[in-house]
Amino acid sequence: MARDDYKLIAQNKKAYHDYFIEETYEAGLVLAGTEVKSIRMGKCSIKESFVRIQNNEVIILNMHITPYEKGNIFNKDPLRTKKLLLHRFEINKIRGAVEIKGFTLMPLKVYLKKGLVKIEIGIARGKKNYDKRQDIAKKDMKREAERDFKIRNL
Repeated sequence: MARDDYKLIAQNKKAYHDYFIEETYEAGLVLAGTEVKSIRMGKCSIKESFVRIQNNEVIILNMHITPYEKGNIFNKDPLRTKKLLLHRFEINKIRGAVEIKGFTLMPLKVYLKKGLVKIEIGIARGKKNYDKRQDIAKKDMKREAERDFKIRNL
């Protein structure tokens, strides 16, 4: 994928810190026109949002899209529930993982791809405190190795 047709709007960094992401899916979003304009300006947050399956549909709750300043009466509620567009077999696979294996659904990224608003959701498993410490230790070791490599190559 070329970088011209991909623009990152929002990312949920906390999800990668608190959860193991097992599998990811790309989904479309059902939005109103003013919401799309607001997202194109980068006014979107998924930090406190979560994904649920209701009535054989995948929806995202608490995704905050700031109202478009020139939208006046056409603006929607910033925290309204939004439907995600996935294939039926993907929804069934996600439902099986969430219900049977005890995983959860997390929104990971919101981005523009070829002019369309897409969201990446992940099937996630929660981390324990010792898992988080191990990740921090790995990150520190990697950072230190890169620093040593940089010093040696100067």
